[in-house]
Amino acid sequence: MRERSKQQVLEELKKRKGEYVSGEELSRNLGLSRTAIWKHIRTLRRDGYRISASTRRGYALLYIPDRLYPEEVYAGLKTAWVGRTFYYYEQVGSTNQVAKELAEKGAPEGTAIVAEEQTGGRGRLGRGWLSPAGKGIWLSLILRPRVAPWQIPQLSLLAAVGVVSAIEESTGLKVGIKWPNDILSSGKKLCGILTEMRAEVEIIQYVILGIGLNVNLDIEDFPEDLRPLSTSLKIELGKEVPRLPLLKSLLYHLEKGYEVWEKEGFSSIRESWKKANVTLGRPVRIEAGRKVFEGVAVDIDEEGGLWVKGADGNLERFTYGEVSLRNLAGSQ
Repeated sequence: MRERSKQQVLEELKKRKGEYVSGEELSRNLGLSRTAIWKHIRTLRRDGYRISASTRRGYALLYIPDRLYPEEVYAGLKTAWVGRTFYYYEQVGSTNQVAKELAEKGAPEGTAIVAEEQTGGRGRLGRGWLSPAGKGIWLSLILRPRVAPWQIPQLSLLAAVGVVSAIEESTGLKVGIKWPNDILSSGKKLCGILTEMRAEVEIIQYVILGIGLNVNLDIEDFPEDLRPLSTSLKIELGKEVPRLPLLKSLLYHLEKGYEVWEKEGFSSIRESWKKANVTLGRPVRIEAGRKVFEGVAVDIDEEGGLWVKGADGNLERFTYGEVSLRNLAGSQ
């Protein structure tokens, strides 16, 4: 009840952002005591909202923090089901781990888990993922796709297309996809995607889709060994990027692509991926387990596999592996 009434106070202030609303008016409109309103104002200030208080004029909301609070995400969210169940944390070890625990308890499809900071964020191939507080979008989604398990690798390519669409829509920055799902800008990694599945025989119980997007990291935030390889939207654009509209756009494009994929299959997603990719037609080096292969990336197939032509003209197919783009400054 206390959280709900705090939200009501915030909504009243938002209606007239920048203007003063008297405590008497707030009390009358919300059926709360003046003391209760003052307590909620203090709480909102601790949450990062800048609220001016005047004895004669009342309260004025001056600034909404760039925090990924559920109430801020819901405001103007265009999705039908993705992110409609939303868990927000100041800090977690890994949003993917939290998502797994929630999925095991029956959390609905589309449940989103967001943290301001991860202390144990994970990327592909068991690597760590730097996730400093308030500087990125550290997101996991619970999905329960009605497809065969062999189709799940397509989901990470679908997610990459959604990330590209959201970045371009929110910032105008053109970015590219390195197979299968790394998002690059200026040849440096901007975003990583990790999918983890639980399935029994031919039935998928759930898939956790984890996305780590570097939004407002400075170059100093990265360890020295990662600085030649990693970047952020702030570094690329030379200015801070509001995370809230970017997250809302991301949730929308993920939902849109996912629904197309379930209804129509991978073909249109594949074409969108190819338009955004920076892999095909390029010399590449692939490490897949103990196998190392060099050649030219020529295409991805209907399952999301990468076809590479070796120097001898023979084609090799890869369903996983670490791709290095050759002759690209800052490639990884």
